[in-house]
Amino acid sequence: MDEIQGKHVDLSISKPDMLYRISHALASPVRIRIMQVLGTRNMNVGELAQALDIPMSTAALAVKTLEEAGLIMTETQPGARGSMKLCSRRLDTLSVRLSPEDEERSSILVMQMPIGGYSFAEGIKPTCGLAGHKTIIGEMDNPSLFYSPDRFGAQLIWFRQGALEYRFAHAQMEQIVVDWVEFSCESCSEAPMYRDPWKSDIAVSINGVRLGVWTCPCDCGGRRGRLTPEWWSELSTQYGFLKAWRVTREGTYLENVRMSDVTINDLHIGQHDHIAVKIEIPEDAQNIGGINLFGECFGDHPQALMLCLGYHMKGEEDKTTEIM
Repeated sequence: MDEIQGKHVDLSISKPDMLYRISHALASPVRIRIMQVLGTRNMNVGELAQALDIPMSTAALAVKTLEEAGLIMTETQPGARGSMKLCSRRLDTLSVRLSPEDEERSSILVMQMPIGGYSFAEGIKPTCGLAGHKTIIGEMDNPSLFYSPDRFGAQLIWFRQGALEYRFAHAQMEQIVVDWVEFSCESCSEAPMYRDPWKSDIAVSINGVRLGVWTCPCDCGGRRGRLTPEWWSELSTQYGFLKAWRVTREGTYLENVRMSDVTINDLHIGQHDHIAVKIEIPEDAQNIGGINLFGECFGDHPQALMLCLGYHMKGEEDKTTEIM
């Protein structure tokens, strides 16, 4: 692993792939014991198996896992019965940073958008509709009403297929450099009334670049949402899942799970006077199960759409270089 230099490594949740590999490698009593015995002297796989009183195959598999994680090094040497793999401990210490590195040096800008504040509604197909805090907006299953002026009061939006695009902007867009971006919303699948399981592939894009696809497992019901108003039928969708898409310089993550190789540089933020976020059920989706989007007064979570930017002002990096 080229990321490891010397006998110490700094781990960070900003680099979850590396953190996962090393934490997984250490999540075994056998592999922990191997690290312990290699702290006294180098051993080959046979000696490790004998020292730990485990089968040779178990020792070989454990050594392979530790080596792939970068925790030990191996060297093939000639032995009495062919070649043998001599093992030595590569690392003596490690540390884990639980706050993202880019957050530590970034200022944070938070922008919220009502779910009815979309700029474009494309290819909306029934079942579909909008609901406000006190009543249904217009008639259900009529896609043309997605451009009704009353849509800005929506607290619940649902559709079987199609896309909504939201445009976020602020006055100083041209003066900042964005280090990371995070988009979050509460959503679930869309079925008649509610249904579990009911899979739906929900895609999120920023500035025309698809971040990935999340497969929602169900249309959530069976209990009233914590914020869902009393007038809304208990037989209908009640709440969703709050999901956060995060794009950094390393890639795109959903709840700290890597979703794609899209980085913040791929989004070209700053080249436009806004940031476009699209939420859609793609035509080529494997699971076309619709979507429900929840506002701050519907569902389980008191937020609408939220876009957070970690940023620094242009010129700050140059000043840091001059000081150093």
